[in-house]
Amino acid sequence: MSLVEDTRELQVSLSGLTIDELSVEEARPLVDRLRSVVRQHDHQYYVLDRPVISDAEYDRLYRRLQEFEEAFPELRTPDSPTQRVGGDPIDDFEKHEHPEPLLSLSNAFDRKELREWYERCQRGLNDQFGAVEPAIVAELKIDGVAMALTYDHGQLEVAATRGNGVVGEDVTHNIRTVHRIPLRIPVRGDNGRQPPDRIEVRGEVFMRKSEFEAFNERLVEKGDEPFANPRNAAAGTLRQLDPSVVAQRPLSFFAFAVGPVSDGTPDTHREVLQLLDGMGFPLEEHTERFENFNALVDYCEGWAERRDSLDYEVDGVVVKIDRHEYREELGAIADAPRWAVAYKFPAREATTTLTDIVVNVGRTGAVNPEAVLEPVQIGGVTVSQATLHNEDYIVDRDIRIGDTVVVKRAGDVIPQVVRTVPEARTGDEEPWSFPENCPACGTSLVRLPDVADHVCPNSECPAQFRRLVEHFVQRDAMDIEGLGEKLSHRLVDLGLIKTLADIYRIEKQHLLDLDGFAEKSAQNLVAAIDASKDRSLSRLLFALGIQHVGKTVAETIVRHIRSIHALTEATVEDLNGIEGIGPTIAESIVDWFQVPENQDLVADLESEGVNVKRKAHEAPADAAADLPLSGCTVVITGSLPDRTRSDASDALEQAGANVTSSVSGNTDLLVVGANPGSKLQDAEEEGTRILEIESPDVFDRLLQEGIPS
Repeated sequence: MSLVEDTRELQVSLSGLTIDELSVEEARPLVDRLRSVVRQHDHQYYVLDRPVISDAEYDRLYRRLQEFEEAFPELRTPDSPTQRVGGDPIDDFEKHEHPEPLLSLSNAFDRKELREWYERCQRGLNDQFGAVEPAIVAELKIDGVAMALTYDHGQLEVAATRGNGVVGEDVTHNIRTVHRIPLRIPVRGDNGRQPPDRIEVRGEVFMRKSEFEAFNERLVEKGDEPFANPRNAAAGTLRQLDPSVVAQRPLSFFAFAVGPVSDGTPDTHREVLQLLDGMGFPLEEHTERFENFNALVDYCEGWAERRDSLDYEVDGVVVKIDRHEYREELGAIADAPRWAVAYKFPAREATTTLTDIVVNVGRTGAVNPEAVLEPVQIGGVTVSQATLHNEDYIVDRDIRIGDTVVVKRAGDVIPQVVRTVPEARTGDEEPWSFPENCPACGTSLVRLPDVADHVCPNSECPAQFRRLVEHFVQRDAMDIEGLGEKLSHRLVDLGLIKTLADIYRIEKQHLLDLDGFAEKSAQNLVAAIDASKDRSLSRLLFALGIQHVGKTVAETIVRHIRSIHALTEATVEDLNGIEGIGPTIAESIVDWFQVPENQDLVADLESEGVNVKRKAHEAPADAAADLPLSGCTVVITGSLPDRTRSDASDALEQAGANVTSSVSGNTDLLVVGANPGSKLQDAEEEGTRILEIESPDVFDRLLQEGIPS
């Protein structure tokens, strides 16, 4: 019986049932079954990110479980989903001695050092195993807090931080609130697999970047100090003495290894990951196994460039020998194993001189200070400017012109000045004060009450519109390839773009009249503009530049709103009723759509052919249940005919699929094009269904009919 069928049957059996009329023995099997079903739905939602029932249905099941446990407290168990809300605050953290040390890792900073590590491993194995080229497992190094979870007969007993590797802090009371960590294993009670009598699961607690940004926004709204980065937020959350506070914060978890296991450790690391996956632990999906050293190096260097595409911070790649008997032979030195190394990505911080402070006007009128720097290399990129956030940021840190400063670069966003180096001062540094007038239009600036932001109140300020166009065409918004910051500003300055809708009125001849454009480049840009008309509704909503509406907020709203026309009719109360949308965001959206010029803009965009309706893959889980590939996890390998990898992934997601980058026990289908990679071998070993795409028709049938029988 499927989980959905089991849920429906349970709902029928519970309907009309009066709890007060039941005895403990009559209630016990119902509570056990209800608890098991809620656990499985938690796993679908938090670990697999594939809910199979609506939030309302889940809430009814959860409340029913709470009612049973309140009526029969003797049936409440520590591993019940209702116990994640957190218990009473504690006075301090107790120490926990790890049964086996959590070793740190040696580092490799480039291809040469990685090769030297691998050759040392080969030499260390020669005496016992002869000349071997051991297989290697590479996994992204999550920038979070290391955690060791001990389970006794399947139930979470202790959760402890790494500490000094030998002794950590017992944070079980906080970890129990993290939905992505099972309180009991296995999560799926129908898989026939019993957990070991005792097992230690090791992993990383972290906070996703999107959730971190939303969390920081909530802190600021409450007047609290925001965290500097996701890792600090995760670490600070785990240090809370009140678990009810932790329960309100968006912590995540990836498992990556095991410690002591009563039944013995599997022979290879790949088998360890399969064990963890089978027990319901979330795994980082980009882990790969290599038998070729050069392929490993390509993986490491490739992720150094692509790390910002992830929704969580990674600072390197952990490289491990796969076979455990090889690991035992290699052993450890001091506090680091010989059989593993951390390939570290290039540094993102550097020290330089702040030569000036200027202010820039943003798309919403916000006027932000920016540091002009002596150019410095950070992570392979030359940085000459960095944000200073606002006036209070500068004053609180006593940042002066001429200071030696530490600059951090994270992601594709503008770098930021983290702090000064006061001991490097010579006495020639100059304090700075915020200007009184807008540098673009001369209007007197206004400092908003209760915050540190200054704004230009002139809605016709030319600098604001230039920034809005730059925002509209960016990758996360309408993603118009070839229309970057400089060109968008140029087209605005030339009068070719006076409203956002004018972007879609640009013709090839307009571009050919400009220096730097030839027939081919002009045609490509016009084609890219035309292609952007079919972007998703959430991208359009984000692109419009409505205050407080970022990517995550836009995606959340679109799950509840079918079209932009429905959004124009929504009230503050309608939007405030959406989970994750507070009154400030709701009021900002309603106010924006009440402006006549904005209403005209939406109408003009639609008349130019821009999509204003929710696409299938943006619909809520229950609305998408009838899609051909709903609930299917799909992986792509090789080159597909007539489609780029990105286009193919988008098409699969619109058909309801969950597209991942690596094959695992949860993969339903591997889509194979020309020149497939190692994923094909992984799928064959896993017994995963394989579909070869020999022509565009085969892929189209997959999208229309689902996985062939």
